[in-house]
Order: sequence, then C-alpha cells, then structure tokens
Amino acid sequence: MNAELWLPDSDLDADHRAFAQRMRAFAQERLLPHARAIDEQRTFRRETVTDLAAAGILGGPLPTEHGGGGWSPLQLAIAHEELGAACGNARGFCAVQTGLVAQCLAKYGTAQQQQRWLGPLVRGEAIGCFALTEPDAGSDVASLRTHARPQSGGGWLVEGTKWWITNGGIADVMILFATVDPTQGRQGITAFLVETRRPGLTRTPMPGIELGHRGSDHATLVFAGFEVRADERLGAPGKGFAVAMGGLAAGRLSVAAGAVGIHRAALATTVEFTTGRRQFGQPLAQFQMVQERLADHLTSLHASRALVYRCARRRADGIETHADLAMAKLQATEAAARAAEDAVQLHGARGYSSAVPAERLWRDVQALRIYEGTSLIQKGILGRLLADS
Repeated sequence: MNAELWLPDSDLDADHRAFAQRMRAFAQERLLPHARAIDEQRTFRRETVTDLAAAGILGGPLPTEHGGGGWSPLQLAIAHEELGAACGNARGFCAVQTGLVAQCLAKYGTAQQQQRWLGPLVRGEAIGCFALTEPDAGSDVASLRTHARPQSGGGWLVEGTKWWITNGGIADVMILFATVDPTQGRQGITAFLVETRRPGLTRTPMPGIELGHRGSDHATLVFAGFEVRADERLGAPGKGFAVAMGGLAAGRLSVAAGAVGIHRAALATTVEFTTGRRQFGQPLAQFQMVQERLADHLTSLHASRALVYRCARRRADGIETHADLAMAKLQATEAAARAAEDAVQLHGARGYSSAVPAERLWRDVQALRIYEGTSLIQKGILGRLLADS
C-alpha cells in the first residue's frame, strides 16, 4: 500500500512532519493496541490518561508558563488527526481535558484557580469535565435551566441536571454552567470552576449503550443543593455564555482534525482489504466501482485536511472566522462518515463485526457529526453568513 497517498507528511515542512511522525508513533504504540478492547468492554482506560500526559499531549496547546507545550493550532490539528486515526476515545478525552477545560481555565481563570488545577490537569493527575449540555439545552445553550441561586453569605446553591457530560462520572473538577438569573437569557449564564467531590451532586452513567466512543465516560449529573463558593466563579458574572462558546470553538478544531484521522483510518483499512480480497478472479480494488469510491475518499480526505489546516493557520494568525471553523468541521465530519460507511460496505460481512476496525470507525464518527455543533448547525452558521452578506 502507498500510505504516502493518505498521510499528511507531504503537506508539511520538516519540523511539522517530524512532529506528526512522533504523534503517529505514540498513537500506534500506546493507543491503537487498546482501541478495540475498550470499545468492546465499554471501559474507560485510566492508563491512557497517564500515557497522554507523559507524551506531553494533555498540555500540548497550553502556554509554556502554565506547564504546556505551547503548540500552535496546526500542531494541535496534526496531533488530533493522529489520535483520531488510532483511538477516537483518546482524542475525545483530550478535546475535553485540554480544549474545553484547561484552555478555558488558562484564559478565564484567576491565578489561584490556575495554580490549583492547571498542573494536575496537564500531568493527568486530575480529570476535568465541561458541564454544559442539558436534556433541554443542547445546541441552544442559552436555554439552559440549571440555576445557581445567590446566597446571602456569598456563593451560590445549584439545582439542575446535566447530561452527556464526557468524563462526568470520573472528573475531579468541572466547569459548570448555570444561570444566576433565568429572566436574563444568555446574559444570566455564569461559569464556575468547581471540585466535583462534595455533597449535592449525584453522578450516574448515561442509560443505554452508546453507539460509539464506548471507551469514554459519559454521565448524567444531578445537582440538588450543590454549594459553590464565591471564589469558584470562572470569568465575570453573566459572561458564561462567552466562556462556553470559546471552549466549543477550541474543541471544534479537535473534532474536525479527529474526523480527518477517522477518515484516514477508514480509507487505509479499506485499501488494505480490497487489494487483498479476491473475487471473480481479481482483487476487489480492480473493480471500477470500488476504484471510484476509493478515489472519492482519497480526494475528500485531502480536501478535509486542507480546510482543517487552513482553519488552524488562520487561528494562529488571529484571523479565524466562524465560517472557517464551520466549513472545516462540516466537511471533515461528513466526509469521514461517508468514508467509514463505505469501509463497512466494502468489507462485506466482515465490516459488520468488531474483528475489523471499520464498524467501530463508522460508529465513532457519528458523534463527531453531532457534538460541539451538529452538521446542521454548521450549515445554519454558513447559510446565515451568506444571507447577511
């Protein structure tokens, strides 16, 4: 197989190529061997967190003064493509731990909050979660109902429910979003940085069996008389919506890059199978309809990666727009879903089994089309921008 056709190396300069190869070696050696088992067993693997921390990945995009690696957005995209190609659960963990929690803390936290939590998060000694989504507040963040009632002696008392919170059942610290004044809409939303192990919080696994990302921890969080201290607010009062949107924007680049990784893995496994499987006297890859699909997926892979890299470079230059991010996430996730779908189909009956990675890649990519802004939300963003132009 000519892997150079789908690897990113030829699009990178020498330094970024070496970085990609280092990330790839880590992912192939430390993550891929466990990907099937944690999916089948629906088990969060705590050792993965230790491995990610030791490789400098948990702190990668954080500033060096906070113990991070000072990665550029392009390095983040490269790393998360490699993680996504090996294990979507590990990539998803990083998106939450680093993108949603640590980077928001580095941007909005007080010196005391940063000193308390950034080091443990980067070293993998503490796990964070982003407690935003609710049963009736998904894409419409401004409609969240979790209420933080101010207390006469300072602080707040929180009541409400969050669900589909990645890392929610195992997190040591969370960024919690609640409204301090339900009449104010998004202007009432405030963010808090709170230790999870205190009275008033009940955490339970999400009911049922997830379609994909089964090696991740997803939980429902119920707050009933949950006390939050005055010094645990993250950012200014009523500015939690901006904190949430900033965190989601950071995470969307990870999602888009991870989708490129899934796309790449789906194409690679399909090429390997169709070049080795013979039917009607020749390899499957020699049939014209199969070649058409392989060609389409190779082309769309490079188109997705180009949009992700463009978005990353524009972020580094401070000129990234909502359209840049929406196009990258939309293209990358939808193209990856098509590649994974064909991977299952072209594997035939084998694609219906976990014995080959095709069906896991197909299941995992569905979440990337949904969370941190569904594909329909991305289309809505782009459509409004065009209509208002």
